Amino acid sequence: MLLAAIAGGCKTAPPVVQQAAPSKPVIITLGSKDFSTDDFFQSFTKNQAMADSNQRTDLKEYLTLYTNLKLKVVAAEDQGRDTTEAFREELDTYRKQLAQTYMTDKVMIENMAAEAYQRIQQEVNVSHILIPVSEDAAPADTLAAYDQALALRKRVLAGEDFAALAKQYSKDQLSADKGGNLGYVIAFQLTYPLESAAYQTTIGGVSQPVRSRFGYHLVRPTDRRASRGKVHVAHILVRISPNVDKAGEEGAYNRATEIYQRLQNGESFEAVCRELSDDASTRNTGGILAWLEPGRWVPAFEEAAYSLTTPGQYTKPIRTNYGWHIIKLLERKPLESYQELAPALRQKVVTDTRAEVLRQATVQRLRKDYKIDENRPVVSAALAKADSSLLAGKWKAGTPLEPALEGKTLFTINQKPATVNAFFAYVQQKQQPVRKITNGPGAVPAVAMQRYYKRFQDDKLMEAEDANLEKKYPELKALMTEIRDGVLLSQMMEDNVWEKSMTDTLGQRQLYERNKDKYRYPERAVATIIVAANNDVLTQATDMMKQLPYQLRRSSGPMVYEKNQTGMTAALKERLFDVLVALSRNPNYIVEITGSHSPSEADSVSANRLRTVINYLRYNGVPLTRIIEKDEKGFRTGAKTDADHQRVTFQYFSTAKEDVARVLNTRPGQTGPAAITITEGLYAKGAEPLLEGIAWQPDTTTRTVNGKTVQVLISRIEPSRRKTLDEARGTVINEYQAILEKQWLDTLRARYPVKINEDELRKLVK
Repeated sequence: MLLAAIAGGCKTAPPVVQQAAPSKPVIITLGSKDFSTDDFFQSFTKNQAMADSNQRTDLKEYLTLYTNLKLKVVAAEDQGRDTTEAFREELDTYRKQLAQTYMTDKVMIENMAAEAYQRIQQEVNVSHILIPVSEDAAPADTLAAYDQALALRKRVLAGEDFAALAKQYSKDQLSADKGGNLGYVIAFQLTYPLESAAYQTTIGGVSQPVRSRFGYHLVRPTDRRASRGKVHVAHILVRISPNVDKAGEEGAYNRATEIYQRLQNGESFEAVCRELSDDASTRNTGGILAWLEPGRWVPAFEEAAYSLTTPGQYTKPIRTNYGWHIIKLLERKPLESYQELAPALRQKVVTDTRAEVLRQATVQRLRKDYKIDENRPVVSAALAKADSSLLAGKWKAGTPLEPALEGKTLFTINQKPATVNAFFAYVQQKQQPVRKITNGPGAVPAVAMQRYYKRFQDDKLMEAEDANLEKKYPELKALMTEIRDGVLLSQMMEDNVWEKSMTDTLGQRQLYERNKDKYRYPERAVATIIVAANNDVLTQATDMMKQLPYQLRRSSGPMVYEKNQTGMTAALKERLFDVLVALSRNPNYIVEITGSHSPSEADSVSANRLRTVINYLRYNGVPLTRIIEKDEKGFRTGAKTDADHQRVTFQYFSTAKEDVARVLNTRPGQTGPAAITITEGLYAKGAEPLLEGIAWQPDTTTRTVNGKTVQVLISRIEPSRRKTLDEARGTVINEYQAILEKQWLDTLRARYPVKINEDELRKLVK
């Protein structure tokens, strides 16, 4: 009866037909594969927008380029290149990078970067009181810690001394004894909540309790000052071990004082540093450190560095927990503009503790976009499996799970289930030992498991959004298609064109021989061009260049010997290794090696020291043509003690004129733009503006150009000549690639016949 009723009812109803999605108009067919007009036109318009005006193509020209690209991609797909694991991994890497830009709030990132810039314009002297409590503490313990912090805040507001309360109640071992003082800080040096409290609380005020993973903080800013910018310094370190005795302390101080006196007597900071600094990581580069920002170094070092005002100025010995430092100022730099710093600030925003703020903002947005249905009984049963092993980072789910949990759904997001099994696997992968809190309530397993559950659910929300990005953002889908095709294209070009054009030397030579007359150099001038800040700098450069090889400011630390010692020790080899590195990295360098001996040693001692050093360098590949030998015997200039005599020293020279410029540009006190540039080359007429208007013949011309002193020395004019194959190889390879690509495309067009839909093309042309 029911079946009949249904059948009868259907007789009068129109048939329901599933409508197929309308097909997109096709503009190109390659073999059996169609390419839509929309996709082609989108690619064309994007190309036009990105290309320079002189590189834009018309529609028909671009259709040829597009066809050639798609032919290569279709061939790659037929070979299965788009299905390999390596290809999928590469494409996935690109997508992850792109997806991140869609998952985060760009406006929020920009606002946080702008906020950070406002903050780094001021340094804040800040103190705090820490009431410790674990981030996974029981709710009652967390509330008790909060209430204690709140009570202390009321006492401060009532007039009690913040520093005294910090000494009594704060559990931050590094600052409590100093009244909670952390010194001057700027943005990015504290966690974001603490930083915000430091900048947002009025001077002399006290913040509300601020939560961190360590507990609750009361933050009190006591002073603000304008940013002092950055300083670039070098230092000489006399290291002191933590457990040094009084004699060791006095010895280190005396050594630092002796070094300072040598600098006062006029010795080069760089040379003394290479010889005596205990900082092995900077010794061979003259003690140069990275740019220094406020709050990044120990206070004594930082204050001394910022006290220097003139490049080349250096401090007296300064004591820190590392030892004694003599600090030299190289350069000071004021705070850059927001436009200059914005890219770095945005990167910091997404990588420091602000990243969690951004993540939570994204999660809150996604909770509005996606429906989450929780199975509370299952959630409660799963969370109840936490035990003390979770706090040690060693928790394991039972196997197999009990029937009440096995395969059960904790929640669904847009009807996609997240199971207990997946959550337990997540916990076992992500768990870490919980940070132990000193002098405060510790973690409890139930709260820790709840934290993992929230993170698991947040991650599933992010996964749901990630899987939906191409639907929400069509431009991402188009970009991924473009990247996919680009990766396949690169692989195919490498295998079919690029590799063969580079390795087929016979094909290169045949192409060269057929066209050798077109590979020519025009008439060229062999010239040296010097651009100096003024006439004095030019004179210094030309005087230096009269003496080949040119002496450099650079030297390596000396090898100091015991009396009558001539052989190598590990320490001496380490010094000599620095020389090998310098020579290998600078092929134009020549090293002058000077040996000497004390009056109580025989002349043969210095000679043997020299011979041992030179043999070591020759054994390690340094030819004699790059070594100048000098034996001072027992008459080393300036030597006062036996140790000053018993050594081998190294001075570098160079055969390259650009090294002359380097010497003049790195003089003590030299700041700002380079004082001089020296370039050598062969120049065709019209190729170098500084040669315009001077006689095209061997000569030296000096004139003023744009406020600089310019000297052009033309040593000879080389007539036009045919290039050798080696000289023309770059051009030959490019032309060979074009030939190989055309041959390959002809093969592809035969394999995948090209059909153009002229009607669709006419619509676009109109």
